[in-house]
Amino acid sequence: MKEDDDGETAFILSKELTIQIVGDMNKESDMHILISGGSGFLGPAFSDEIMARYRERKKALQVTWLTRDSNQAHPDDIAMMTYDELTKTDKSFDVIINLAGAGIADSRWSDSRKEQLMASRIRPTEALLAFIARSRSKPKLLISGSAIGWYGTQGYKPLTESSGFETDFAHKLCDDWEQLALKATEHGVPVAIVRTGVVIHPDGGMLAKLLTPFKMGVGGQLGDGKQIMSWISRADWVGAVIFIIEQHLADYDNSQTTNDNSLKTTNDTPAMVYNLTAPNPVTNHTFTKTVGTWLHRPTFFTLSEFLLKLVFGEMSTLLIDGQKVLPQALLDAGYTFKHATLRQALEEQD
Repeated sequence: MKEDDDGETAFILSKELTIQIVGDMNKESDMHILISGGSGFLGPAFSDEIMARYRERKKALQVTWLTRDSNQAHPDDIAMMTYDELTKTDKSFDVIINLAGAGIADSRWSDSRKEQLMASRIRPTEALLAFIARSRSKPKLLISGSAIGWYGTQGYKPLTESSGFETDFAHKLCDDWEQLALKATEHGVPVAIVRTGVVIHPDGGMLAKLLTPFKMGVGGQLGDGKQIMSWISRADWVGAVIFIIEQHLADYDNSQTTNDNSLKTTNDTPAMVYNLTAPNPVTNHTFTKTVGTWLHRPTFFTLSEFLLKLVFGEMSTLLIDGQKVLPQALLDAGYTFKHATLRQALEEQD
């Protein structure tokens, strides 16, 4: 699984904020959005894009970031709400986006680190569920983050939303997070789980960390370079989430149908899962050569599998073991990718 704090996976979001969207995106009424993890790598880009779209449509939109720090820096057009305020507010939100969680690749996976990774996802989600439970006007949709690590290590096997999983720590972390978020359906709130791959943009995530060594000419492949990397450009991550919101709200009154990406729940409230990855995953070797070409730098070096395991321990699975995860649900729903190839994602975002 490739879930770096890079913003490569929904895991990767280290700050806890929440965007509130209220109102129907297809009506002339106001929209309020609440986001946890809003100040991370993905939240600001999402907020900027959806607010720009609403301005073009001449519609009113309020975006709120949920935070533990009342002094958290934020853009002037973003509202802020603390977790304490969330327990008392009588506001209602049409859409909640749950992205909070510590970076899975920030440090080695000691027992205490694993507990921290789990708690950083579970506690914010529990806070959102408590808010949903007591809200008189329920959200029309909860989008909850996850990562392609849910599938576990499965080599070159193509994986879609209907695929099974292999059990490992990354799967358990994702699955516990997903299962908790699905409890929102018990309150009549539809849920969309977004399993995010490696998010590509030079402003942050894995790519930002690699820029310095690659520019210095010491970038190189990991292990034998044959492992598959399932990636998505940040622009497409943002576009896909907005697409999911619009699709679900447009079909809000007719959303009881069952699709290949439907999840089982204890009631009739719909729950869906989406792989947020590009349709053309690449090997680590191809990724390395493509980045080198983009930066006009050589890529002669290789970090051996032995060294990666020695340095990173169990966490080295994120670097050594690949996953071929495909965005079948998005493609079936009609989403058009802006960056279908890695080269496009690099060249059109610099």
